[in-house]
Amino acid sequence: MQLTGIHHLSAISANAPGNLHFYTQVMGMRLIKKTVNQDDVSAYHLFYGDGAASPGSDLTFFDYRTGPSRHGNNSITNTALRVNGLDALKWWRKHLDGAQVKVADIGERDGRWTLDFADPEGLQLSLVDDGGAGDAHPWMESPVPEEFQIRGLGPVTITVPDRMVSDVILRELLLMRHVRDYPVPDSQTDIVHVYEMGEGGPAAELHVAARPDVPRAQPGAGGVHHVAFRTPNRAEYDGWARRLVDLKVPNSGKVNRFYFESLYFRDPHGILFEIATDGPGFDADEPMEKLGETLSLPPFLEKRRAEIEATLKPL
Repeated sequence: MQLTGIHHLSAISANAPGNLHFYTQVMGMRLIKKTVNQDDVSAYHLFYGDGAASPGSDLTFFDYRTGPSRHGNNSITNTALRVNGLDALKWWRKHLDGAQVKVADIGERDGRWTLDFADPEGLQLSLVDDGGAGDAHPWMESPVPEEFQIRGLGPVTITVPDRMVSDVILRELLLMRHVRDYPVPDSQTDIVHVYEMGEGGPAAELHVAARPDVPRAQPGAGGVHHVAFRTPNRAEYDGWARRLVDLKVPNSGKVNRFYFESLYFRDPHGILFEIATDGPGFDADEPMEKLGETLSLPPFLEKRRAEIEATLKPL
């Protein structure tokens, strides 16, 4: 039983129309599902991904009426998106600068070319050169040229005061492997510890920055709600559910999200982790070529469609 990579990452926005514009028109990602938070149907849940809505490509946002987040300890602090090659990063730096996005210089981190920036609400992002590893599914209607499009999620970074607590959870509970370390970019003493899943590589890494002197994060717009890890099928999903119970880890129990099945639990630092199945997929209720064009609701919410649509502001 082995997790195979990052499944999705869910962040928080307080400006759904602006969020939609930035991620589709600036970042060139496909809106693969326009739905609602199944636990709070007054809020949009927007999913962005590649042209095939592949597991491991989706960056999602809950639309909450909230103030800005404060980045810091005990939280997910950086989300990487994969592109292919240094030329792609050079294109993106010019493109983001032209879109008036504050962007850093291209640099090398953990042996990979990387470009750091933030979205309009302050979500900390990086573009990472993945060397073209793995499949790519470009979106033909993207404003970004095919060869430069985002290929999927890259490493996700959490920041914690005590790395050893995370080490136990990641290695002994989630069966990840600690494979290497590198310095925190803006620190002379702090270290990032790299854990990998499945076959490894940038699509299957969680990076743990140990920073005991950093203040605790505060949730809000521009912050991250949770990260989900991939499990390939129902049999392994059932195995993870049993494992959490057997090891007495407080968790959500099995949750059917219709597009995938989920398990949720918090690590000792309070960071919310999810284990999610690769299927059934986002075309479970609409054709692949029509994804994201209308409001999708899972079957158990369909009877409330009129009520839900009345509370949502048009995008």
